[in-house]
Amino acid sequence: MADLTQQEWQEQLANDANAVILDVRTQDEVDEGYIPNAKHIDIFLGQGFIDEIKKLDPSKSYYVYCRSGGRSAQACAVMNSVGYDTTHNLMGGFMEWQGEKTK
Repeated sequence: MADLTQQEWQEQLANDANAVILDVRTQDEVDEGYIPNAKHIDIFLGQGFIDEIKKLDPSKSYYVYCRSGGRSAQACAVMNSVGYDTTHNLMGGFMEWQGEKTK
């Protein structure tokens, strides 16, 4: 897992043809706004989260975010533990990303 700043995350994402954006927030949070083209799997699903991530392609690069960066770091660690080699955590999460986009 790599912890990336907002700028690093956006730059690597833009240059990664193998990228998948993964939103691990709750549905209520997603309803308030999201990064376009993100796949949503709520980390609070527990075993359901693990079951859903196991359906994803492990050869892809995953750019993971939540509200502030904590849950996405946990999600990256879980993904790494079940065989995903390339996960990137968005430090500061969606709140900071959204703030960068509105500047």
